[in-house]
Amino acid sequence: MKKMLTLLLTLAMVFSLAACGGGKPAENAGDSAPADTSAPADTGSTDAGTDAGADVPAFTTVEEGKLHMSTNAAFPPYEMTTDAGGFEGIDVEVAQAIAGKLGLELVVDDMGFDAALLAAQNGQSDMVMAGVTVNEKRLAVMDFSDSYATGVQVVIVKEGSAIQTLDDLANAQMIGCQKATTGYIYCSDTPENGGYGEDHVTAYETGALAVQALVNGQVDAVVIDNEPAKSFVAANEGLKILDTEFAVEDYAIGFAKGNTALLDAVNAAMAELKADGTFQDIVDKYITAE
Repeated sequence: MKKMLTLLLTLAMVFSLAACGGGKPAENAGDSAPADTSAPADTGSTDAGTDAGADVPAFTTVEEGKLHMSTNAAFPPYEMTTDAGGFEGIDVEVAQAIAGKLGLELVVDDMGFDAALLAAQNGQSDMVMAGVTVNEKRLAVMDFSDSYATGVQVVIVKEGSAIQTLDDLANAQMIGCQKATTGYIYCSDTPENGGYGEDHVTAYETGALAVQALVNGQVDAVVIDNEPAKSFVAANEGLKILDTEFAVEDYAIGFAKGNTALLDAVNAAMAELKADGTFQDIVDKYITAE
């Protein structure tokens, strides 16, 4: 994450592109019963089919009849927990719609961001959706779907802070970021590569903890995705987002390297969801035009 400039969720054409919590079926959008909180049994990989296109080959999933999505449900409006103990958000509802296209039941496996990436990378989940951006390091160990959104990274500071521009970040004593995110990667890189050095960056398990550290005066700024940033600023008086965007990146769904059949099936399902307007309806439910 040197850069996430104003999380404008653009409905990117379908042609482009962070393990510990218990899994549970995602809540359905609309009027639905609370999510089942029991962890699914580990039955191993099984063959599955798809109705997302006749030309899509059969694929396998880690559990028969289910599509496991690893995520970090602390990233509004993409994934977050509900008062009933379930999950909601853009990624959750999109994943649920994809699962429906594939004839599967979605199971959300909530964990740390880096653990969510590793779960998909190691085949412990079928895919990871957690506002994941694509970079060279991740491409070396994972495969990614077509891009489904554009993520913008921004900088949160206290009102009245001496940090008013991106250039001022170089004078920050400490910058807060969420662990394993691209924001942390960019900021902790060496000055020669455009970063600020590891000595000037603190990684937190969640973005909310990073923002709380800012409120408490433990860090001078937080670099995070724009949409969560807006939620955190709204919930914490005295914070603001700098006008200049830090970075712009593409969001995509991550898969274990070589899991081409499932990746192709998900891409085909996503294409249908975009074509019939379902994807845009989900986005509009969580992000209103400004």
